[in-house]
Amino acid sequence: MRAIRPTPTLCKHGLHHASRFHLSKFVCFQFTRSWGRNGASESRGRRGFASNNSSKRSPALGDWLCISDEVADAVAKNKPLVALESTIYTHGALSKDLPLEHEDLVRSLGGIPAIIAIVDGVPTIGVSGKEMMRIVERGNAAKVSRRDISYLVGMGIAGRRMHGGTTISGTMLLARLAGIRVFGTGGLGGVHRGGQNSMDISADLTELGRTRMAVISSGCKGFLDIPRTLEYLETQGCVVSTFADGREGKIDFPAFWARDSGVKSPSVVNTEKEAASMILAQERLGIESGLLFANPIPEKFAVPSDEMHAAIEQAVSEANEKGFTGSANTPYILQRLRELCGERVVSANKNLATANITRATNISVELSRLLANEPRPATSSKNTFMPPQSPVFLKAQDAANSKTDVLVAGGVAVDLSCDFTGSKSGDASPQVHTSNPASITQSIGGVGHNVALAAHLASSKTKVGFCSMVADDIAGSTVISSLHQSGLDTAHVKMLQSTEHPGSRTAQYVAINDANRNLVMAMADMGIFTQYSFPEEWRSTVKVTSPRWLVVDGNWSASSIREWVSIGKDYNAKVAFEPVSVAKSKSLFTNQRGIPKLDIFPHASVDMASPNTYELAGMYEVAKENGYLDSQDWFKVIDAFGMTGARDRFVRLASADLTDAGVPVQCVNLLPYIPTLLTKLGPNGVLLTCILGRDDPRLRDRDAEEYILARASPNHPTVGGIYMRLFPPAEKVENIVSVNGAGDTFLGVLVSGLAQGGSVEKLIDVAQKGAVMTLKCTQSVSPKLRTLEDRLTKTVSFR
Repeated sequence: MRAIRPTPTLCKHGLHHASRFHLSKFVCFQFTRSWGRNGASESRGRRGFASNNSSKRSPALGDWLCISDEVADAVAKNKPLVALESTIYTHGALSKDLPLEHEDLVRSLGGIPAIIAIVDGVPTIGVSGKEMMRIVERGNAAKVSRRDISYLVGMGIAGRRMHGGTTISGTMLLARLAGIRVFGTGGLGGVHRGGQNSMDISADLTELGRTRMAVISSGCKGFLDIPRTLEYLETQGCVVSTFADGREGKIDFPAFWARDSGVKSPSVVNTEKEAASMILAQERLGIESGLLFANPIPEKFAVPSDEMHAAIEQAVSEANEKGFTGSANTPYILQRLRELCGERVVSANKNLATANITRATNISVELSRLLANEPRPATSSKNTFMPPQSPVFLKAQDAANSKTDVLVAGGVAVDLSCDFTGSKSGDASPQVHTSNPASITQSIGGVGHNVALAAHLASSKTKVGFCSMVADDIAGSTVISSLHQSGLDTAHVKMLQSTEHPGSRTAQYVAINDANRNLVMAMADMGIFTQYSFPEEWRSTVKVTSPRWLVVDGNWSASSIREWVSIGKDYNAKVAFEPVSVAKSKSLFTNQRGIPKLDIFPHASVDMASPNTYELAGMYEVAKENGYLDSQDWFKVIDAFGMTGARDRFVRLASADLTDAGVPVQCVNLLPYIPTLLTKLGPNGVLLTCILGRDDPRLRDRDAEEYILARASPNHPTVGGIYMRLFPPAEKVENIVSVNGAGDTFLGVLVSGLAQGGSVEKLIDVAQKGAVMTLKCTQSVSPKLRTLEDRLTKTVSFR
């Protein structure tokens, strides 16, 4: 973890301004982007968010956003997060211990609190209650709305580091940047009395019109013009809905201390689940305005509106006479009301905030459940494509938090799966040269992406990193958004800017399947992975992440594949190769000038590969053509196996059909270069073939004895024998939805278990079960893989 230290430090991205307080367990992100009028990153005229780090339109100054590890983890895993503003602490004068009380309250209800503040000029998400108390005790924190954020951060960069308590608008903006969806607060600002003339309108209202955030408050302050406030919110496109709280029919929008304002609420919500469903609908539809859920103050703490009226009128009149306008108006009126009404108002303020944070936490818990199950409205197109969800994608600079168990270096693409729905003649296959009826499903795929996502979903204990490339186009922004939404770390996904890499395109893949969901034809635009190479950046990535397993897919060029493999070995990672296709599988055994041949067992460059039978044959043929099976070192390993007259053993261990197809022979011949081969046989299971080292316990295990294909001489210094075992399919799948991603899912689940210390032969059945889940799913990787975690953990721990 990196603690923020009292003095600025230099990094390759510029000046990092650090907090005087010890903000431990924080991940710091640099964010530079082009800002549009609405606070969103402008990309090709479309309102949305996209990483744009290298754009010429981006400001030269790199600002910093600090997110605690706990919050970052919660965002990635869709845990129930609740944003908490800090102005209520710095300017609310309610209770010194209030930050701790709110923090404990959220946790007691199953949520994760995220206090937001500006700390020494650094926008910080996840300030602890104790740290917030220290800021309050200093007493010099500024009040920070949207307009003030760049001022405080800019002053921090210039050396004048200040603290700031964020208002509703400031908190909304920073929470949205961090990926938080729900925000619990006290009371909303609004249109001030006479605002139609003075234009004194709270920035909270405009923020609700442009920042998608669910804000739970007790309506707006009772001294504001509530009818005009609601009219203004309607104009801004903000959802306003009041909790019925046991009441029926049309109910009033609350007025902070009072449950009723005399103004009917635009809509009514009954339960936290209903509110969470509205939030999810707003997000999935890509509507960027906010949602205001008005939560009436609990009845026992409410102050009747008629009792408050006289005090409000006096306080408002005095504020006008004394010239308290703008940001000074509300604090003055609140303070004057405390003086006029005594502790009853203070108690109401504190208890309504407690009620709102309680409600916000319950909503966030419900939303987390909905996200886990991912409900979708029924549509004829079965569209599973994820629209851009997250406001910004921030590249982590904290190496201490970047360690991974599995790093996948491979392709990511927008996938289109076109399933032929049949014709009047009953043909199962689509016709050429004409349009065919189909069910078209969109998703984010790519072999590397699928492997990484499967490993990520299969176990929360396995930390997965993903290294890939996208272009600065609509598809690229969508890919990055989907990665972020799925919980995959985007820190090592490089976006190629069109100014530096003109003509670059985000990868896309179109699969045309027959009526039985079998692949007829596919079109793939994956050129981005063969046209561009960044070996120094890749080396830095592997060095920083220190993975136990590095998975490299065949989408890269032959030279890039060899770069990845070499880098992985330089940093002591186990390397797995996923061939992708017959053509791409051959890149591993290239004879291209300038690329050295692969190293051989016991120092093999590649530890494991997972081809299907066609890819295995392709690898074998090109290895033979390019002289890999003629080298002296290869012969030494093959001779150590002592393989003569092996057909009967092949038939016994792998079946006659596989033997006749040459699969066992091909595996054995490739073993010196890839000591563990997992040949995927589709509906017939998986054939495991691997070299056993001289001290491998399976050589002495009675249960493993029947799978020992060959034993080396006891005196051989490195080779112990060959283990070959045919694993039957985990399940016979009658109704396959899509075959896309099934093999990738298999490898992802398997490597997730291997990274935890499991053994390959024990993990194969679990990995096959994961593949079955994807076969039954329209998406490239089934979200149901999460249900495998317990089984995977038990398999890993079983000895």
